[in-house]
Amino acid sequence: MGQSPDACWLALTRVHGVGPRTCKLLLDNFATAERIFAASPAELAAVGIPGRVARAIAEFNDFDSLERELCELPRFAARLIRWSDSDYPPNLRHIADPPPCFFVRGDAPLADPHCVAVVGARAASEAGLRMAERLGFELAAKGFTVVSGLARGIDGAAHRGALSAGGRTIAAMGCGIDVVYPPEHRELADAILSQGGALISELPLGSPPLAENFPARNRILSGLCLGVIVVEAAERSGSLITARMALEQNRQVFAVPGSPLSGKARGSNRLLKQGAILIDCVEDVIEELSPQLQGQISKGAVRQSDAANKGTPATSVRISSKERPNPAEENLTKDAKSILKVLKDGQRLHVDAIIEASQLDAQTVLRLLLEMELHGIVAQHPGKLFSLA
Repeated sequence: MGQSPDACWLALTRVHGVGPRTCKLLLDNFATAERIFAASPAELAAVGIPGRVARAIAEFNDFDSLERELCELPRFAARLIRWSDSDYPPNLRHIADPPPCFFVRGDAPLADPHCVAVVGARAASEAGLRMAERLGFELAAKGFTVVSGLARGIDGAAHRGALSAGGRTIAAMGCGIDVVYPPEHRELADAILSQGGALISELPLGSPPLAENFPARNRILSGLCLGVIVVEAAERSGSLITARMALEQNRQVFAVPGSPLSGKARGSNRLLKQGAILIDCVEDVIEELSPQLQGQISKGAVRQSDAANKGTPATSVRISSKERPNPAEENLTKDAKSILKVLKDGQRLHVDAIIEASQLDAQTVLRLLLEMELHGIVAQHPGKLFSLA
């Protein structure tokens, strides 16, 4: 076979009759796209692929157009992320219908699981926009990556809030990676990229923002995250689709209450009646997500010894199964210890002073402070002041 591995991965998304769930079944059995396209119809049928779809895979021959599409990616500073890649988002990998591959522009570390989505109405109220921007700001200030859809209204406000805090934000798009929609958000998209965020899409280059693209996009948006916050949503809002998908993916769903006199909040208020968690500040979100955050931290996503051997900065706290006796013990990463050294005299320091004194980047400091706060190592005080607990 003369086609490149990337073309094989991209072909998985273009074969007629092969959807995300079929892709998941194929990857579970064959591991890579190259092996899928090297398999015979009988081998494909043996793992449960219908005969018609098995033949469509074996007979697929439009690789030349896919190679041309891949050659276009450098023009947009974009790349292809494949299911087999180490930086494929871990949260997204475990949903029922993950994309086998997708395009990404930007440098955001997609393997970071600390993502929270903020979504809502395009025609949002002024109060809704302020709330979305505040949530985006405070989540980013706590070290979370804010995920939204780059749409008008709540989405744009959430992205802007995260950027204002100096944080990272990811836009999951319902159009091609080379298309910015709405057009007036081109400057916002550029700001997301310049500040270490990313734009992602599983759609072919040049795909317009058609209505039928967005439900599938929403599963990616929610799948990237630990939880989804709905700020405002009308009764037939696309944000309710995102919330439903989040529930199917076993994600937490949060909603900001709105006036019952406003049609803009009927959908989000209904979510609250159906069991969504009512929030009015970011602390409510962190309190609900803390068990998941502690579970991820305890798995040792980044191990000190591995990072040291590879020359990679360690950015997570290792938590043993026993109670932590002292924050200066060796189960902390080098970066975490440098933060504790700054706080050793017991004084309360502003987060900016900690960043400057530790000589670490802002995202690393914010994330480590959050993780150590969850485990009772440091305490946060009003005004973004921190001290040893």
